[in-house]
Formats: sequence, C-alpha cells, structure tokens
Amino acid sequence: MNFKKIILLLFIAIFQNTFAQKDGYWDKERATTKEIIVSARDRITIKTEDLPVGTTEIVYRITLLDKNQQMANSLVSVLKAIPDPTGISQGSAGAVFLMSKISGDDECTYALFTSGENAKKYQDDGETDKACYAQKEPVSKDAKRLSLESSACLKEAKGAIWFGFESKNWLLSQKIVLEVVPWVDTKLNRGWNQDNKTEIVGLCKTSNMAQKMADSDDFCVCILEKIMKQYRYSEYEKLLAIEKTKIYKDFGNACYNDANISKNVYNDLRTQANTLIRLQKYNEAIPKLNTIIIDGKATALDYSSIGYAYILTKQYAKAIKFLKEGEKLDDTELLVKLNLAHAYLVSDDYSSAKPIYKKYQNQNVTDSLSWKEKTKADFANFKKAGLPSQDFEKVENLYH
Repeated sequence: MNFKKIILLLFIAIFQNTFAQKDGYWDKERATTKEIIVSARDRITIKTEDLPVGTTEIVYRITLLDKNQQMANSLVSVLKAIPDPTGISQGSAGAVFLMSKISGDDECTYALFTSGENAKKYQDDGETDKACYAQKEPVSKDAKRLSLESSACLKEAKGAIWFGFESKNWLLSQKIVLEVVPWVDTKLNRGWNQDNKTEIVGLCKTSNMAQKMADSDDFCVCILEKIMKQYRYSEYEKLLAIEKTKIYKDFGNACYNDANISKNVYNDLRTQANTLIRLQKYNEAIPKLNTIIIDGKATALDYSSIGYAYILTKQYAKAIKFLKEGEKLDDTELLVKLNLAHAYLVSDDYSSAKPIYKKYQNQNVTDSLSWKEKTKADFANFKKAGLPSQDFEKVENLYH
C-alpha cells in the first residue's frame, strides 16, 4: 500500500470517528468516588451521587484493595482520554480497558438497583431478583459501561443508583473503592423529554393559529424548537401562565411568518374555504378567505372566491368591493371578471354587467371551462339560492 493510500485511509477513519461522536460530556462534578469498608461476610449498599438530567450512560469501576494499597489513577482521569462512550467497547474488552491496574486478593459480588427499597431488601436477604444487573461470580475488580436508554430497568432510575456489595472474605473486613461517572447528553440535559415535548405540541395544537391549519405539525414543532432553545424545561416550568402565553404568542408569530409554514397555512385556508364553498357553506368560507386577505397573502383567485361567497350570501356591495381589489392584483383573471359581472347583475346594475359578459364570452375562465359554461352553472346556483334572476335571460341572449 503506497503512502497516499495510507493517508487517505487515516483521513477517512478520523472523519468517521469525528462524526460518530456523541454530543455530551463526562460529568466529573457528579461522579461518585467512595471508599467503603465491608465487614467479613457482610452486605452493604451505597447510593451514588444524583445523576444529572440527561444522563444516558454510566461507566463504573469497582476495585477491592488490600490494607496498604492505593488506587494508581481515578476513573475520571481514565475517561479524560475518551471523548464519549462510543470510545469504550461493550463487554469484556471495555472492562479490561477501564479496570484498575491493581487490586487486592479479596473478592466480592455486587448488584445494581434503581431504588433504595430494593437495595435495602438485597442488604437484608441477599436476593438479586430486583436488580438491574448482578455480578454473581466473586471478583476482585470489575468495570462496565451501561446504557440507561437500552435497559428497561435502568430507565427507572430517578436521580441515583444503588450498588449492593457482599463480602466473600469470611474472616476479615475488606476495602472496596466504587467509582461511577455519568455520561450526559447535551440536549437531554436541558430537561426536555418525549413527555414534556408532547405536552408543548399538544398545547400548541389548541391555539387559534394552529386551528387555522389543516396540518399544524410543522408549525407546532417550530414553536417547540424555539422554546427548547430558549429554556431548560425546569426554567420553562417555573414561568407564570401569563409568561407562557406570551412565549407562545411571540414564538407563534415568528413561526407563522416563516416562509414555508406561512405558505402551508394559507394553502390550507384556501383548501378549507374552497371545500366550504362547494358545500354551499358560504358564511363559513368568508372568514377563512378574509384571513388570507387581511394578512396580505391573497391572490386574485382568493378575491374571486370571496366575491362569489358574498354574492351567494346577498352581500353585493362587499362582493363588488373585493372583486375590484382582485382586478387590481390581476386584470387578466377572468373568474374575477365573471364574478364582478354577476355582482353587478344581481344588484340590479345590468348596464355595468353587460359589457363584461359580452367582452369575454368567447374565452375560457380556466384551461377547460368556458366563460359561457361557467355563466350557465353559476346562474343555476344563483336561482337555487333565491338571488334576483330577472336579467339572467338577457345575459344568455347576449351569447347567441
């Protein structure tokens, strides 16, 4: 293998290792280091320091020392050279790497528990059926990396873990050194978990803004991400209700104005309004179209739709006003022109309607629907709705 290939392989290895690293840290401030004396044939339990929020893994080391022996180095110092838990292999290989270089002749068995109650039971009767892990073969030293996430038992740990030890020296007391170092995930350390994130999203979905949307997932995730970035969960939880309301409003406005989310919001409103118009629920369609218009996101077709809805609810002046606004946006949109002609016609202004009907009668309002066909269909709807129809025949005669 030539030199260039060696360099390339080294670069790839470094690159892969860098991007495989987990985002977190060994919390030496919350590490547990305890030297304990266990009487001959006795059992004892030791509670670790409280594990910090966001702990996903722990590394522990147990070393039994003879009377005059001292630890050569601490577990914390060993872990300084390891950027994250992926640098420690699972199983015996990882244990060999972590274990103390020295140990005494004494041996013990041990077990891990997630509650003081279960640890106390072990101390009383030596049973390990409630243990998350039990080392039943006596050892003079041991070390392991344990994932709290992959262990259903360890997931239940609320703040601390209890280690139970049983001496296998029948005559003399023994000295045990217990070291435990937690690995803290940076994101989880902020206190946000699946449950409280779901709570935030659930509250978001009940907001007025979210209820305007057919699918509010992106909007609510946007708010959640902003809250998580700004606050630890413990900080958020302490806020007053009025402060939380303001946060939702401010972050909601910011997310609402996001280009992609905003586009989806208004598309959803259009879809809902058009569906309501097809169902002849014109009064319900109007507020949705008004929202689009007031927010300055309306197209000429939005003005056409609201004009049509106003016609069917016999609000002719409003129909004319909005349809003229639509003309200003796009003077070539024939659906706006046709609805404006309709608005004039049903408000008894045939003289204003006639030139519009006549001018565009031979064109299509869409790529597949002619002006004349649309006029005929609209007139049928207008008659069903009880709109003034005395001039409909005049318009139809214009087309012959």
